[in-house]
Amino acid sequence: MSNAIKNIESAMQYAATIRPKVGGFPYLAEVLRQAGVTRNTWALPACQSIFTTNLGPVVMQGTPLLSGVADIPLFNEAALISALRIDQAGESTFPEFLNATWLAGVVRYDVDLLARTCTYYGAADEVYVESYPAVTIKP
Repeated sequence: MSNAIKNIESAMQYAATIRPKVGGFPYLAEVLRQAGVTRNTWALPACQSIFTTNLGPVVMQGTPLLSGVADIPLFNEAALISALRIDQAGESTFPEFLNATWLAGVVRYDVDLLARTCTYYGAADEVYVESYPAVTIKP
């Protein structure tokens, strides 16, 4: 196991112990940023996550949302925003959030941990960008 993988796993474990149920994403993002992660890109429906870190890139393969051939849902910004607000309120699990974003037509999203933004993309290059607040976490 590489140092990059160990670093990400350690950061994610720590973040899980400190992040609140409501509004917890900025805490996870800040812990990852402090651990040297600069970007996290998710591909849907594959649920593949790529971390760009100062120790090297890492891929994490989650459980895909579907198998076989499927139509991609049309990009629906209102449905995406609804999925975001439900998640931010602590009313969904992460797998439920991923499924809701997929159903809203998101095929990938990028988290820029330095700029504190999440950019969501549809199959026809539709884009929705949302900033998240800075939080203070002792290293």
